Amino acid sequence: MRNVFAKELTNIAITDKRVVLLSGDIGNKLFDEFKKAAPERFYNCGVAEANMTGVAAGLALMGFRPITYTITPFATIRCIEQIRIDLCYHNVPVVIVGTGSGLSYAELGPTHHSCDDIGLLRMFPNMTIICPCDPEEVRLALREALKHEGPVYIRLGKKGEPAIHKIKPNFKIGKSITVKEGDDICILSTGTIISLSLSVAEVLKSKGISVRVESFHTVKPLDIVLLEDISQNYRLIATIEEHSLIGGLGGAVAEWIADYGPCKARLLRFGTEDRFLETVGSQEYARAYYGLTVHGISDKILKVVG
Repeated sequence: MRNVFAKELTNIAITDKRVVLLSGDIGNKLFDEFKKAAPERFYNCGVAEANMTGVAAGLALMGFRPITYTITPFATIRCIEQIRIDLCYHNVPVVIVGTGSGLSYAELGPTHHSCDDIGLLRMFPNMTIICPCDPEEVRLALREALKHEGPVYIRLGKKGEPAIHKIKPNFKIGKSITVKEGDDICILSTGTIISLSLSVAEVLKSKGISVRVESFHTVKPLDIVLLEDISQNYRLIATIEEHSLIGGLGGAVAEWIADYGPCKARLLRFGTEDRFLETVGSQEYARAYYGLTVHGISDKILKVVG
């Protein structure tokens, strides 16, 4: 994902002279082509992410289109006040890009985990949150974010994520993309965990259950039209995310259901539990720790739907 992001951003910057990239002291080689194309619009702000966010706000107020980029918890949690006041309060068009989201950096320990970023940023007025599922959605999300008149958070994986879309999808902020059709239950998947969600759908298919899978790439604003439809026409809605059950996609959908009224579908949420992962291992190990596995999820769904 990060390689695709760097390439697409460079292509955009060649024609859009407003685009400025601010890095939190990572990705220097990653952005070599950007620096060649626009050397005067690349700033390594060092290990000072809060300051980087303030600088981005100032550039946006001057008419530029700044993008901040660093590892997810440092792009978000470390500078939460600056995001709240400098970006959201002033409603400036800054794109925050966090790489290695969720449990992508599981082997580096809790300081590098980001299972709370969506929940925190979702509370801020004017904030838009996008979690692309594959490299193609990264390209499209970046272009849409740069058109948006307000702060946008793009939550990336790290590298090696599989391509999900065989053809270019119609990507719009706040509009989910159907990846797999189905009639019995609907899985809303956000971010890079969608490949696991599709595997869950295949397991359930082998049990005679027809599963629809949505790339619910925009966590804020929610796709209300889709939610209204599936809440009345499916037996069960399952949200799957590499984020805490508190405050993430599942929490947002639960809040919507509570406000919406009678819902025919039951909601089942899958995400990380309210506890730190205090051991280290691969991303697969970390997902298994929180029960985010194909069989763990499909078994729980089967118990509910019979």
